[in-house]
Amino acid sequence: MALALAYFILVIYSISLLLIFFYSLAQLNLLINYLSQKRQNQTAPKFNLLDPKEIPFVTIQLPVFNEEYVMDRLLENIAKIEYPKSKLEIQVLDDSTDDTVIATAASIAKLQETGLDIQHITRTDRSGFKAGALKEGLKIAKGEFIAIFDADFLPAADWLKKTVIYFKDEEIGVVQTRWGHLNRDYSTLTKIQAFALDAHFTLEQVGRNSKGHFINFNGTAGIWRKECILDAGNWEGDTLTEDLDLSYRAQLKNWKFKYLEDVETPAELPVVISAARSQQFRWNKGGAENFRKTVWSVITAKNIPFKTKFHGVMHLLNSSMFLCVFLVALLSIPSLYIKNTYGHLDWVFSLLSLFTISTIILFVCYWFTYKSIQGSGFDNFVDYIRIFFTFFSVALGFSLHNTIAVLEGHMGKRSEFVRTPKFNISSLKQSWKGNKYLAKKLSPNMILEFALMVYFMFGMYSAIPLNDFGLFPFHFMLFLGFGFVFFKSLTSRS
Repeated sequence: MALALAYFILVIYSISLLLIFFYSLAQLNLLINYLSQKRQNQTAPKFNLLDPKEIPFVTIQLPVFNEEYVMDRLLENIAKIEYPKSKLEIQVLDDSTDDTVIATAASIAKLQETGLDIQHITRTDRSGFKAGALKEGLKIAKGEFIAIFDADFLPAADWLKKTVIYFKDEEIGVVQTRWGHLNRDYSTLTKIQAFALDAHFTLEQVGRNSKGHFINFNGTAGIWRKECILDAGNWEGDTLTEDLDLSYRAQLKNWKFKYLEDVETPAELPVVISAARSQQFRWNKGGAENFRKTVWSVITAKNIPFKTKFHGVMHLLNSSMFLCVFLVALLSIPSLYIKNTYGHLDWVFSLLSLFTISTIILFVCYWFTYKSIQGSGFDNFVDYIRIFFTFFSVALGFSLHNTIAVLEGHMGKRSEFVRTPKFNISSLKQSWKGNKYLAKKLSPNMILEFALMVYFMFGMYSAIPLNDFGLFPFHFMLFLGFGFVFFKSLTSRS
């Protein structure tokens, strides 16, 4: 019986390691694509905005919900967009349930007096959440192209001039820009979030887009061709990541996406772990929901090549890697004891090298994305080593939380779309503690995260009596990661 259990543990452990290894190989292929891609933006057909006949009509949609701290900043910034007023309309899609609706209406009225075509659109209910609001605004949108910005994004004044020009190519359905970070250096939490997002917006987006593989509109800081939205079936609110859902439906219908790495659109990162938790939960559960909804359509599509299908499936499985990582972490301690109990199973533990290789691949991949934004040089490389292992540890610490999100997504459990609270702070001198939108309750997962911190401390101790220190660094990072998430969750409340 004990041997059968040992075999079962090792099978699950090995499968999880293999899936992580395949994911790392996919990332390595994206790195190769990223490094070899040729910048073609300058040769792409573009609208000539100096010719009035070529200036398209654009609608900017601002989906907002209870944004007291950033609403004024958003409206002030969007009013500075440089574009002919006769060819621009702005829709403030306001689903707010607090008194910000009144203040927003007053601010919009002042902007209307300047001649800006800006409308305040409210709904009596939040059906479909963000997707529902976007769909409602689309019904009356006058623009041929629809730019979308979340409440914490601050596009540059010339943003439209740099993006809308690429729609001269009638096959392009979406132009997406790279996210920047207004408060990257606020804290360890914001630094590691920026680090992870930078990898997505360089390695992954460029790596896929440069070879014609599927990428995703990131929910904001991008612009759609209205015809593309409608042709793909319009916005749907049956997943928590409506942006990924519509992106895949559009690309399955042969619409092309264009990614502009050189156009940065800065935004605010969550500064409190409860806000990061809600954002991570939505993104990871939504990813799993989209895998469930879309993967078969990708696999069976006759209009896309095998390699695009492979990268599409891996893309949809991105969030599910947290499940694999969590299983590897959880089973690593029993596996350590199995290794030291059943000598004939030693060969199985050569699979451990796969995790080491996977980590090295990710280390190399993330370095190239890091230096593309932060620069190279010895000092930056030292900083990179520090931030990589900090990121890796905290990502491990989030693995339980994100695994629960992924499992809910795969099982089809529905949940409400929870917006990430915004703060409008960028330095430690500013306090987030008065933010009225922060969750007041502790996450119930914290008890398990504390237990896992202790569990991996036991894993570190186990290396001593077993005289086997191969997994010690892994257990140490898990201990630090779960400890970080637990103590930050315990102390970071309003």
